[in-house]
Amino acid sequence: MPTPARTSTQAIITAGRMILAREGLDGLTMEKVAAAAGVRAPSLYKRVSGRPELVRLVAGDVVAEVAADLASAASSGDPASDLRAMAYTLRSLAARDPHGFGLLFQPLPAHSAPDPATYAAAVGPLLRVTGELAGPDHALAAARTVTAWASGFLRMELAGGFQLGEDVADAFAYGITLLTEAIAREGGKSASGAGPIRA
Repeated sequence: MPTPARTSTQAIITAGRMILAREGLDGLTMEKVAAAAGVRAPSLYKRVSGRPELVRLVAGDVVAEVAADLASAASSGDPASDLRAMAYTLRSLAARDPHGFGLLFQPLPAHSAPDPATYAAAVGPLLRVTGELAGPDHALAAARTVTAWASGFLRMELAGGFQLGEDVADAFAYGITLLTEAIAREGGKSASGAGPIRA
């Protein structure tokens, strides 16, 4: 009779997220995750074929978390407010889990990358909001513009790249407000909603 598995896939993912948050992608090894999950490596291999699958599971969990957070942020009914809320959701993730945030924008080999449908679900709320602001013909371009700005800004913030003084939070608020207003203007909409959302 086979030895029963002493862990679960979800427990492995949870342990993997903990290792990722603490040590980054390079630290995400089968041995470390097994130890964090309280099992020996052979038990881990009953659930996960190897490190590529481990990375895929952990990355997929990060993307799924972001998808849920973005969907929750984009719920006010006002697309301008929703777009700003989603930007602040990304900023919160970057502060809370820098390595998880970095994994969102890091190219992964095909055998380690989450299912493309997972990414599509994550960007769904953003595409909906940018479509409402910019119009359906420019939804993807607007979403890419916001994503590129936010990811670049937040990577610089995490790296301590802003060295000229003044409040970085104010700069972030200025940037997302400016982008929101520009996208809405191009789409012939009014960027209504309250002022910048503070995370």
